[in-house]
Amino acid sequence: MLTSREELDDRLPGAARAWLDEALAEAAHAAAHPGADSGNPPWELRFAAAGRHCGLENADSVRALLLVEARADLPAVTRLYEQGTAAERRAVLLTLHRLELGATALPLVEDALRTNDTRLVAAAVGPYGAAHLDAHGWRHAVLKCLFTEVPVEALDRLGERARGDAELARMLNDFADERTAAGRAVPVGLRTVLDLTAPAPVPGPAPTAPEES
Repeated sequence: MLTSREELDDRLPGAARAWLDEALAEAAHAAAHPGADSGNPPWELRFAAAGRHCGLENADSVRALLLVEARADLPAVTRLYEQGTAAERRAVLLTLHRLELGATALPLVEDALRTNDTRLVAAAVGPYGAAHLDAHGWRHAVLKCLFTEVPVEALDRLGERARGDAELARMLNDFADERTAAGRAVPVGLRTVLDLTAPAPVPGPAPTAPEES
């Protein structure tokens, strides 16, 4: 879970807070002066160093703050994702929904879903993926979570997107049949998602009050 700047200030020691102040100032400068830096702007170097200066447990949140403060555009998030470690890629994926990118960063989500890195898969099915994956891509993301044992609770808007999806139900039943035939356990989360695919109940007519005699 990403934490706010205020929460980070409460938990970071003085040297780390000072480093974060400087990093965010560099990101804000880059946002105010786009194209002013030749090559990668300084805040991108800070992005890579976040874990070393603020602790690995805070790195995702620090990196998210940098991306938002810099108003990172598609070339920047793509560069940071493609050149980054798995932890840096996860931070990019976790922050996409906070940036004004529309659906343009969807290839990064699709790339993460092609991996078997559970950290990336879980991040890819967060708010950005839920908002922009089409029905086909989202159904396969659900199966990817089940296949890689990512908890289905990681799927943002699961109930909303699964409701009444007969094709997803068919795919889930096929997946369960394949696992059973191979002598492998069916993931517990599959039943959870399958139950959600049932159509929403159609409300009946409102009861009428009895006529007065």
